[in-house]
Amino acid sequence: MPAVRLLNKNESRSGRRHQNHALELARRFPGLCATAKEAAASVMHGVHGRRRAGPGETFWQFRPFAAGEAASRIDWRRSAKDDRFYVREREWEAAHTVYIWIDRSPSMWFTSSLALQSKIDRALVLGLAAADLLVRGGERVGLLGLTPPFAVRHIAELFAEALLAEEEAPGYVPEELPAHIALPRGAQAILISDFLAEPALISSAIESISAHGARGHLIVIADPAEESFPFAGNTEFVDVDSEARLRIGQAETFREDYIRCLALHREAIASSARAHDWSVMVHRTGQTATEGLLALHGKLDANPASGPHAGRETGRR
Repeated sequence: MPAVRLLNKNESRSGRRHQNHALELARRFPGLCATAKEAAASVMHGVHGRRRAGPGETFWQFRPFAAGEAASRIDWRRSAKDDRFYVREREWEAAHTVYIWIDRSPSMWFTSSLALQSKIDRALVLGLAAADLLVRGGERVGLLGLTPPFAVRHIAELFAEALLAEEEAPGYVPEELPAHIALPRGAQAILISDFLAEPALISSAIESISAHGARGHLIVIADPAEESFPFAGNTEFVDVDSEARLRIGQAETFREDYIRCLALHREAIASSARAHDWSVMVHRTGQTATEGLLALHGKLDANPASGPHAGRETGRR
């Protein structure tokens, strides 16, 4: 069973009122977009983008000639200026497609006094910042099941508008997991959620998205209270998805069992991810958004949608 969702009584009432969520997101989105773009700019400045060597026409840099390379690769004009041989390296110019999905279900609205932001705010900032960062790096980005991929400078604002329009659509109910949409080989998915759903359902979503060879990344958003279980004495827990309530005395006696269950839950998710060559990272809302974005950037660079498993390459735009 999934880990216990922690929510106090006031937060549970708010969490079950989706009609208020759309209004709240509309109020928050301008600030969240600004924060996301600041985080993306900070990370881009620190890591110098996602440029990498590969087939293309744009000059990137000179590098020393390595033994075993074909002599035809030597740039003789540059080499004549020094006492060693140099190769003119070109930049990889194939754009890749990345799809982002952000969980906006009731459990994501939880925030404790140990957190810097609610889980929903942090998930949105990371998702919008990742989109902005990827577009700056030359990639095309879409919202899984909601928009086609774009490569436009105002990607954060565009995605915010799309998400808000979905929130305000009649009958819309946010789901804990994305729709089962198989992405093409060479594409990547970034799923951002607390992943408190049943591991079997999470595994099914990963398997469906990966059916044609796509790869992906799970970003687990966690409030520090959900990991440390800092409760003691008489405590009431309320399920965000139902009217179920649990009142217990001496809550601290449950801490060890809770932490063990959470670890087993996450290991089940990690096992499913590994089976499909996906990565998993836990981002805690007690950390800054920039820390999470840097970690995600590292995952993306470590698992590029290129090489023998890549799909269609669009070439230079």
